[in-house]
Amino acid sequence: MKNFKSLALMLAFILVVGVLAACGGSNSDEEATDNSGGESSGDSGSEEVSGPVAIDGSSTVFPIMENLVYTYSQEQPEVNATVNSSGSGGGFKKSTKGEIDLSNASREIKEEEMAQAEENDVQLEPLTLAYDGLSVVVSAENDFVDQLSIEQLKQIFLDSSEATKWSDINPEWPDETIKIFSPGHDSGTFDYFNEVILEENPMKEGENTTLSEDDNVLVRGIENDPNAIGFFGYAYYAENKDALKVLGIQDGEDAEAVKPSGDTIQSGEYTPLSRPLFTYVNVNAYKEKAQVRDFVEYTLNNAGKAAEEVGYVALPDEKYQEQLDTVKSWAE
Repeated sequence: MKNFKSLALMLAFILVVGVLAACGGSNSDEEATDNSGGESSGDSGSEEVSGPVAIDGSSTVFPIMENLVYTYSQEQPEVNATVNSSGSGGGFKKSTKGEIDLSNASREIKEEEMAQAEENDVQLEPLTLAYDGLSVVVSAENDFVDQLSIEQLKQIFLDSSEATKWSDINPEWPDETIKIFSPGHDSGTFDYFNEVILEENPMKEGENTTLSEDDNVLVRGIENDPNAIGFFGYAYYAENKDALKVLGIQDGEDAEAVKPSGDTIQSGEYTPLSRPLFTYVNVNAYKEKAQVRDFVEYTLNNAGKAAEEVGYVALPDEKYQEQLDTVKSWAE
């Protein structure tokens, strides 16, 4: 009897151990499944890449791209993405030779630049990153001008104009020499202003005109002189609005003057100085270099946020997605 009881206890112990083992095995299986699913859902879809990404071009686009390069480096520290600012024209001089991967531009590529790229077997395709409102500004110390018409801008900036003092523009304004601060000839901002305001006619240059591809040079020159005037991208005004005054632009004799803002730029109400901002991608680099492909796709996924953070106007989300779909088709 005693042996029987011992045998029964032993069988019961074995049964309990078996049940516990089975339960433990079931939990292990479930845990393995959960871990697998967690890793899958946490995957961003962007594998680790390395290597250089060379970017140059527009000083207007520079703040957006600088923001993107910085945030991208947090995710892909092995990629050495560098961005320089030699002006839209300066960027195209390099990109049409295949010397850089992305060419930032505040204007569309010119026919002769595209022809140069084709001669060098380089395919450049534009991506729109944001909207900008080219801003005409004076010093915050200027207390006599708040708006200008297109005709008055021509009087101030055209080389053929004899107006050299503010009183030549409006007799009620000071009899003081106008000091002009303008982007240089390699700048897409200069080209855009020359096209839509000066209608491709020469701008004043000389003693009272300062040209620079560095917009910060223009900002400092204008803010320190109440008789100065200049123009550059909206982000540079927004960053320095305590020291600068942005002017309303009257496009037409009966039109109301409009100042640039996020709303007036995106709606096109700020005319004719609203414009898109681009980066031109070397398609061969996109196809052949994993790090360039990854950076370009990151750019389209984050350009709207970057644009707003530095003072420009983002595109609608669907516009970025449409471009991303197009870009991905290049590698197919």
